[in-house]
Amino acid sequence: MRDRDWPAGSFAAEFADANALVAAVRSLRARGYSGIETYSPMPLPELDATLRFRKSRLPALVFVGGVAGGAISYFIQWYADVYAYPLNLGGRPVNAVTAFIIPTFEGTILGAALVAFFGLWFVLRLPTYWHSVFDLPGFERATVDRYWVAVSGEDARAGAEVTPNELRALGALRVVVLDGAEDAGAAGGVGLEGAR
Repeated sequence: MRDRDWPAGSFAAEFADANALVAAVRSLRARGYSGIETYSPMPLPELDATLRFRKSRLPALVFVGGVAGGAISYFIQWYADVYAYPLNLGGRPVNAVTAFIIPTFEGTILGAALVAFFGLWFVLRLPTYWHSVFDLPGFERATVDRYWVAVSGEDARAGAEVTPNELRALGALRVVVLDGAEDAGAAGGVGLEGAR
């Protein structure tokens, strides 16, 4: 799921500190929730093992980009020097592989670097200037001193009666029901205020 637009019936809960968020996420995972996303003002490495993020396909794509860049750069040299305009210079072979090594290496690095650069932008969905969860009242404090967890409404374990009560029992300052991606903000989100 990783920061996609939230379907109708999803829940977001605000926590006061990182320890409460980590404990809540671990408890939610132990109860069987799988569609969980966290928002915090700092990285929380202890959540990586708990949330079990899937491995990125970007390294494999970078490798393929490097191989393609090397093959294309070798083909360009071969086409120019062997096929299109061969020269017999001092009896040297027309297909001089050793002369093609350095430009081929540079083409490999260029191909891998281009795939890594643009692939990272694609994987992170950049530039993204707005997300529906940004409209939640008080969500801007997720960059300062508040910690949020969102639970997908499509999760098999999620329910309108169960999930908000479980989030409150885990110490949430408040729980908000998201009505959908297009109106998850102040107008669309229904606040279920939960005292600590």
